[in-house]
Amino acid sequence: MCKTCGCSLPRTGAGDTATVDVVARLLQANDRFAAHNRDHFNSHRVIAFNLMSSPGAGKTALLEATINALKADFRLAVIEGDLETDNDARRIRAHGIPAVQITTGGGCHLDANMIHDALHDLPLSQLDIVFIENVGNLVCPAGFDLGQHRNIVLLSATEGDDKPAKYPVMFRGADLVLLTKMDLIPFLDDFDPPSAERAVRDLANAAPVISLSARKAINLDAWEAWLRAEVAAIRSSQNATTEPHGGTHHHGHHHRPAVA
Repeated sequence: MCKTCGCSLPRTGAGDTATVDVVARLLQANDRFAAHNRDHFNSHRVIAFNLMSSPGAGKTALLEATINALKADFRLAVIEGDLETDNDARRIRAHGIPAVQITTGGGCHLDANMIHDALHDLPLSQLDIVFIENVGNLVCPAGFDLGQHRNIVLLSATEGDDKPAKYPVMFRGADLVLLTKMDLIPFLDDFDPPSAERAVRDLANAAPVISLSARKAINLDAWEAWLRAEVAAIRSSQNATTEPHGGTHHHGHHHRPAVA
């Protein structure tokens, strides 16, 4: 449980307004940092994607495959979130990509302040895309804006196709749902991709649902095409806010040099 999102605060009953007030203040403070982060991304024309899922759904494996597919065309970096260890960041760095590890200790999600601090260690002026790999959790990350441009939720074949119904907040807010580890479908009898997509649609979410396997390179081209299309759309929006003299507005905030 986490002290930074209110999920560990004691509940004394339906009228527990003190808990509600504490959570509201936490979210308000987070939203201010998120807006600051988004402005900072936009001022550098960097695009941020937030990847969320339960533990073991394949976020890092997907990022490794994505880096190999996109690094010739885009300058990439990754912010990794985990309770402990820097295992995933080391995997990313092995592909020649900058990766900043956020170790949350007992925190069950990343928040905008953590991302703000991590940006000090990334050379934003030399990047096109930042992937944020959130802490494995289908509950708390859904409530925290990080300043990202798009939310991507992974659902693996090993989890069951009813997860969108069980965790509606996470899947309702997804801009893309990826059904991962589809190479395992022949060995499972409790995951039906059409049923998983119907569960997403039952949440009134029309976001694309793509089935793939990062390990076996199945349907990665559809994921790559979605990414490229979103990058183009977001860049167009960023260009529309460029100042008339041709320069992009930079707010008065200076980041430390990137860590080597």
